[in-house]
Amino acid sequence: MEPEDLDLLYRIENDASIWHVGSNNVPYSRYALHDYIAHASGDIYTDKEVRMMIDNEQGETVGIVDLVNFSPQHQRAEIGIVIKNGCRNLGYANAAIRKIMAYAHDIVHLHQLYAIVEVNNQISINLFESLGFSQGICLKEWTFNGDTYTDALVMQIFLKSEESMG
Repeated sequence: MEPEDLDLLYRIENDASIWHVGSNNVPYSRYALHDYIAHASGDIYTDKEVRMMIDNEQGETVGIVDLVNFSPQHQRAEIGIVIKNGCRNLGYANAAIRKIMAYAHDIVHLHQLYAIVEVNNQISINLFESLGFSQGICLKEWTFNGDTYTDALVMQIFLKSEESMG
């Protein structure tokens, strides 16, 4: 991440409509996000996460993909992705996940990645399945949007070889 990513990061992190699928439940100040960008080392072993901005062919940032909950001991991490409204269903998520899978395999030498996807998010389920992820356990009433609880699936891929990465 670069300082110029602050505005997009601010918009995404403070979009209350997607808070229920992550762990964020309060807005972040610009100062807090600026400080995060300034102090993130970009090293997954130091920060236990890595966040990468997704740019289109014109150099415009269209989203964020990250690896979080990194466990060096178990060689796994959780993958998360957010694509801006108006930029969805254009192939950016597919391309970004492919790249971060290659990074996880080739650079960090992870054994597996997983994503937690709400059962009613068929677009994301299809995306992860198309990239070789398989559906694992169903986490009952895993997310809460303020009104209702929703089940979520653990989508998982083992990064054993190039074939497993689509």
